[in-house]
Amino acid sequence: MGLEISRPISVGGINPNIYINRNYRTGFGQSLNADTFERQSIERYTSETAIKRMINSNPQIQKIAKNFNPQMQLNLTELKELLNNHASDTQKIAKGIAENLPFSLRNKVDLKAIDDAAYLHDIGKVLIPENILNKAGKLDDNEIKIMHTHSQLGYEMLKTTDISPITLNLVRNHHQNAKKTGYPWVGNDFNADLNLQILSASDKYSALTENRVYKEALTPKQALTIIYQDVKEGKLHPFIFKALVNHVNSSQLSKVS
Repeated sequence: MGLEISRPISVGGINPNIYINRNYRTGFGQSLNADTFERQSIERYTSETAIKRMINSNPQIQKIAKNFNPQMQLNLTELKELLNNHASDTQKIAKGIAENLPFSLRNKVDLKAIDDAAYLHDIGKVLIPENILNKAGKLDDNEIKIMHTHSQLGYEMLKTTDISPITLNLVRNHHQNAKKTGYPWVGNDFNADLNLQILSASDKYSALTENRVYKEALTPKQALTIIYQDVKEGKLHPFIFKALVNHVNSSQLSKVS
């Protein structure tokens, strides 16, 4: 009893066991080493004291937020909600994707960096005004621009700590893709590697399937249909999408067994 996507809206049919040419150019690079601090201490970067220390240590943060949060007010309630729900869900999905990859790719995944980045990727939203984060209607162009600063803000905050460079770059670029059409801006040398594509797909699937004040949760089938469009546009590697579908299938099975 797997998740079947026979005729998804506006795209071709998706089979969870789709055949993928093994000669597909991955461009994922080499295996990366995980950072060295202990996993149980990752929460220490999300306390009010730690966040204020990070902000005070990097003047660039105030430059980014000066037009929408000049007083550096912290939305700690929203951050706690994100960490307890979306962040932990993103961690679980990322782990599921990694576990469903072919072995040749699985042993190149930096699980520690992805897990830490999945937990911390939205930490910059602590500085985004609540009326933008939880606006019930559509954001205007200026509000979208402000919202898009959250990944750069998170990066600037965390780079004042001992977080690994791999995790830092994942936090900064979790809304980027292999076609470089996401945000923030990246140069020609940017590579949306294996770790980043796992995190991005996990973040997107989690966001699509959860209720938010401005939208209702999509079904797994609807969310996968949207993400499959990223595969068709060359933004997401098909191996990662296939692993996501298989993870969703196994999760659905475990709920009914």
